[in-house]
Amino acid sequence: MEERIITSLERSEDRENEALRPVKLADYIGQSRIKENLYVFIHAALSRGEALDHVLLYGPPGLGKTTLANIISAEMGVNIRTTSGPAIERPGDLAAILTSLEPRDVLFIDEIHRLSRTAEEILYSAMEDHCLDIVIGKGPSARSIRLSLAPFTLIGATTRAGQLTSPLRDRFGVINRLEFYTTDELKQIVLRASKILHIKLDEEGAIEIAKRSRGTPRVANRLLKRVTDFADFWGKEVIDFQVASLALDKLQVDPIGLDSLDLKVIEAIIKIFDGGPVGLETLAATVGEEPETLEDVVEPFLLQCGFLQRTPRGRTVTSLAYEHLGIKPSEGHWEKQQPRLFMENN
Repeated sequence: MEERIITSLERSEDRENEALRPVKLADYIGQSRIKENLYVFIHAALSRGEALDHVLLYGPPGLGKTTLANIISAEMGVNIRTTSGPAIERPGDLAAILTSLEPRDVLFIDEIHRLSRTAEEILYSAMEDHCLDIVIGKGPSARSIRLSLAPFTLIGATTRAGQLTSPLRDRFGVINRLEFYTTDELKQIVLRASKILHIKLDEEGAIEIAKRSRGTPRVANRLLKRVTDFADFWGKEVIDFQVASLALDKLQVDPIGLDSLDLKVIEAIIKIFDGGPVGLETLAATVGEEPETLEDVVEPFLLQCGFLQRTPRGRTVTSLAYEHLGIKPSEGHWEKQQPRLFMENN
């Protein structure tokens, strides 16, 4: 399947403009509550000369978890080591990273929910006691050695906080959920990006891009670059509302940020399953996608828009979805839904 332009998952092109990432909390747009709290925690740790407490950042992809991790290390004035759960194949890999950290350094583990159980168990004593228990040898001659570690800050990022085990989750002192961004926040982000990339973008054009960015900065910056391509091709010096709107229509991103896959999912539930409920596995097979893709990438935004509901019996669409697609519900549809909803809530 063709890769989606509005996917919040990272693509190779997203790594080409690292200059777009802010390096200070003051430059970070959005997530106001998290910023305010982190500012307090960071400066309290600095005043005591201690490492910042361990931080867990969770939420949908593309909202700035990696950016926040790098900002924390910069504000603390320390180095950051970056890895991911799937990259740590053996406990020895994690042990090598931990023993190389300097005092107060930051270790950032993306997709921390995908750590192996043995690697996770190593983290318990490392996070709590700043030590590392290593077993040397096998059988009766095996012996355990405890190595001291420098005080460090572990920053874990995940899109699936529910998959973290309780022992690991409980060892994080700072736990923050990143929320989707408002249109105004995304407008500020694309205007800032346009200045860095030397793109002429007016406020109306920025608002139109922001509206179609699914509440996600990664998507907003990607759409800005694609709209710029169209503007250059059309010989337009400034990206205004008309240029942005026409370019995004060409990219099949509708006025609220839905693309062909989103519409395909909604239409399948309406036309094939009479509005639902339908199970995730069945829905995924119907639209030809993986269940994980629907659950992690498609559904969060549809839920935010109020187009989709998750019920114990499966996914159902709301009246807002019918209105957006201009489809009239079948006769007696809502009457049939009411008993279902009543039974599911009792």
